Amino acid sequence: MLQIQDAIKERILVLDGAMGTMLQRNNFSEEDFRGERFATFPHPLKGNNDLLSITQPEAVKEVHRLYFAAGADIVETNTFSGTTIGMADYHLEDLVYELNFESAKIAREVANEFKDKPRFVAGSIGPTNRTASMSPDVNDPGFRAVTFDDLRIAYKQQVEALIDGGVDVLLVETIFDTLNAKAALFAIEEVKEERNLDIPVMVSGTITDASGRTLSGQTVEAFLISIAHIDLLSIGFNCALGADQLKPYLKRLAMNTQLNISAHPNAGLPNAFGQYDQTPEEMQALIKEYLEDNLVNIIGGCCGTTPEHINAIAEVAKKFKPRSINNPVRV
Repeated sequence: MLQIQDAIKERILVLDGAMGTMLQRNNFSEEDFRGERFATFPHPLKGNNDLLSITQPEAVKEVHRLYFAAGADIVETNTFSGTTIGMADYHLEDLVYELNFESAKIAREVANEFKDKPRFVAGSIGPTNRTASMSPDVNDPGFRAVTFDDLRIAYKQQVEALIDGGVDVLLVETIFDTLNAKAALFAIEEVKEERNLDIPVMVSGTITDASGRTLSGQTVEAFLISIAHIDLLSIGFNCALGADQLKPYLKRLAMNTQLNISAHPNAGLPNAFGQYDQTPEEMQALIKEYLEDNLVNIIGGCCGTTPEHINAIAEVAKKFKPRSINNPVRV
């Protein structure tokens, strides 16, 4: 079977779009989130999308199926918040291994349904809701809500479950604090060494605003240098910005690395109601500029994107060759 490391040399790979956007279309109630298994659970569970892999697995399968049908080469597991740190909000820390394993298994099953070309599953590893390099208390700058070891241990459990469930690649994504990401990468290296395996790793940071920095204050170049010691399949950016706003930072990344580059921007910027109005056609036109400028090897969508957006992106991606990693862009 073709490995993702080989496929990325042959063509631009298309990543899926937003999971949350699609699941929200179901308007699941508290009872739907609970299912039979958690009917009497003493805490609210509505909003815990990761839990749907257990209580509403068919809905999650259908999202993966729609993205593959739209032309995605890679789908992400429904595990963005799948750590003990993330699940603590719902008092479901003990469920973390099962959540990740089942989510990976679901995505793998759907990927295997498609026989026309190799399809890949990326284990989604989110940033958690805490930051290791900044204090959440303005009155106590030295305070930290989480330690590096807290994160490392939590990420290690998630990584082990994702691998056991059958993912092809691990995606450390939506990084707003590089120290959090370094804990995830450390955990991945631990698991790889303990299991004597070599699973590809993607890293995707988040430029939070027009300052061009991550939330923890790093520029594009500083972010790149911070993780340059790890052997990566790709590095890139996702979330926070639309394709238009993200492009300058992808250019800076392309100037400074010979790694494969990924991008999965939002469907524009949110409107006053927090919704995304950019149409598939509008997003396709912006992504086409990425491809014309030879900026990416992996392209997809984040918040607000749907199978229609991914289909439009996949259609235009077919017409271009992947970025050559031997010739960094000079702009």
